[in-house]
Amino acid sequence: MLLAQLSDTHVLEPGEVLCGVVDTAALLAAAVAHVNALEPSPDFVLVTGDLVDDGSQAQYAHLRQLLAPLRAPVILVPGNHDDPAALLAEFPDQRGRAVHDLGPLRLVVLDSRLPGQPGGCLGDEQLRWLDEVLATDRGRPALVAVHHPPFVTGIVHMDGMGLQDAEAFGEVIARHPHVERVLSGHLHRPIQVRWRGTLALTAPSVAHQVSLDLRPDGTATFTFEPAAILLHWWRHDAGLVTHQSYVERFAGPYRFDGSRVE
Repeated sequence: MLLAQLSDTHVLEPGEVLCGVVDTAALLAAAVAHVNALEPSPDFVLVTGDLVDDGSQAQYAHLRQLLAPLRAPVILVPGNHDDPAALLAEFPDQRGRAVHDLGPLRLVVLDSRLPGQPGGCLGDEQLRWLDEVLATDRGRPALVAVHHPPFVTGIVHMDGMGLQDAEAFGEVIARHPHVERVLSGHLHRPIQVRWRGTLALTAPSVAHQVSLDLRPDGTATFTFEPAAILLHWWRHDAGLVTHQSYVERFAGPYRFDGSRVE
């Protein structure tokens, strides 16, 4: 089983450019083409939040057009920039909190949005639901997807808009050792940490990246580091292995004698 994870697409209305410099539509289109060209082809595509930039209906309609060429089924996770009603109007099968069958794995999607706020919270009711869902099938490895990562990253301005009830979330995860990964977005960077008995990580954005600034007084900026996706590859005798795949084309491949592979 191969799961492609994209994140933080921030799609705008057609013709609009984010911050005057980020053509999020063109960047997502390039990422979709990259996913479709992969061999082997992903079985599923997961997009971990901030699907559009301000939650408008027109932006979700544009997102639907941009994702339409994907050959694999798409699973959407809401982020703090998303609006659930507008999202459902364009994607009626995407209801935020949900459980998805990925064959050998089970994917549990959570909704961490706090309306009108950049930070996130899962809430007691959703955490109870998660605990019950994870307890119903302990024999199959599980993935949990949530937009806001539950760990501190050292990027101060982003940590200030993190997951408010990360500790309570961690208590639930710690009770279920069959959780293979907690998959998040929000940070626009690839970050990973050992957390509550599993591996928690964030995916890079397919658009712009948050600057890697670990100074206590670091400022909020972004860069055009290469866009990338994550590929989560599962085999029963290997477990879940995560790779980072850059969207941009690079020279190669070359054999180790220096000759080019055509």
